Amino acid sequence: MINNLRRATGGVTGRFALLRARRLWLHYGVFWLGAVAVGLVAVAYARLIDFGYAEFVEYTTRYRWLPLLLTPAVSATCVWITLKFFRGAEGSGIPQVIAALHGPAEVAAGLLTIRILVGKILLSFIAILGGFTIGREGPTIHVGAALMYNLRVFYPKRFQAMRGATLEKRLALAGAAAGLSAAFNAPLAGVVFAIEELTRSFSQRTSGVLITAIIFAGVVALSIQGNYTYFGTIDVGGHFPDLLALAVVLIGILTGIAGGVFCWLLLNTKRWMPERVRLLREQRPVAFGALCGLVIAVIGIASSGHTFGSGYLEARNLLEGHAQLTVLYPVFKMASMIGSYLPGVPGGLFAPSLAIGAGIGNVLHLVFGQMQLPMLIALGMVGYLAAVTQSPITSFVIVIEMINGHALVISLMATALIASQVSRFFAPPLYEALSARYDVVKRPEA
Repeated sequence: MINNLRRATGGVTGRFALLRARRLWLHYGVFWLGAVAVGLVAVAYARLIDFGYAEFVEYTTRYRWLPLLLTPAVSATCVWITLKFFRGAEGSGIPQVIAALHGPAEVAAGLLTIRILVGKILLSFIAILGGFTIGREGPTIHVGAALMYNLRVFYPKRFQAMRGATLEKRLALAGAAAGLSAAFNAPLAGVVFAIEELTRSFSQRTSGVLITAIIFAGVVALSIQGNYTYFGTIDVGGHFPDLLALAVVLIGILTGIAGGVFCWLLLNTKRWMPERVRLLREQRPVAFGALCGLVIAVIGIASSGHTFGSGYLEARNLLEGHAQLTVLYPVFKMASMIGSYLPGVPGGLFAPSLAIGAGIGNVLHLVFGQMQLPMLIALGMVGYLAAVTQSPITSFVIVIEMINGHALVISLMATALIASQVSRFFAPPLYEALSARYDVVKRPEA
């Protein structure tokens, strides 16, 4: 009898341990598995984009006028493929993630599919082969959210019914934050981005899973690419110039105006775009894409190739003192960035925004010649990024982690806050405004 009781007790204990292990797997294991997958995909995607742009640079260095044919053809091709097969993959992807997190379940089901994930990667790769002014960070956030969202199939139907939309949104949120962390090697930025931009709140129930997902994605990226800072490390010394406060205010205002104008242009095309061009965009989007590609090519050739691509190399070389760009570089880069976005080609805004900000800092070195150039460039980067995203905390955390610029934390924070507030005079938060256009899955009309 005692043996039977022991066996029965042992059986109950074993079943309890099995149920507990299964519960832990459902609560944490799937998130961790997804985060590892996001890290691997983010690294592979980064290398794919780098390879594509390197190929573009190689061929256009050899044949300077090639972009006049290549870029319009690539643009038209990307627009046609997006409209035909991958609606919902256009743009940076962050508006889609916001819409999925805050909208009804059918919106997430339409915007976070494996099909769109594949389209995002494929089309942004084709676009960078054509020299488009796009980044990979926004698309990585979209890809991470879509990848994690689709892991809901690992949960039993009974568990899905109990958790409902909450489960799906937690998966998408963790994937998006992990994607940013892996893209920039910036885990703190991933956490802050999830709070400030994606959810505007932070529950204790979500925080642990979110942070562990970011850690797992970051560890995967670090294990493959090594411990690095996105733009390297700047050394500004321990002595700050007397005009630093004035520089912070001026850069904050100028980048706020520039970023606010950029957002206004993207959100109000009907108010500034000539009617014939607007009708071309609405009625013949492929031809409009080719026209935008031609504009990008002309600007790129006029700028000696500096406006092609994300602008990562230009920003890094400016920080390291290895680049000499004209005072018109920020204007050219912004025009190329608008031309890259308007056709609806998949591609992000983060890296080009940082390059424009670096260009603004470089121009202001003509005014503040006694200040260190890397300091002005860092302030310009954080200011313009904050103006475009209107997420000042995320912006200065990203820049701090990208340049290891903890010595400038107060200055970067102040610049981001000023630029973000100035930008609001011109336009509402860009990503939120764009996300409102995804009440149903469709190509956005700016």
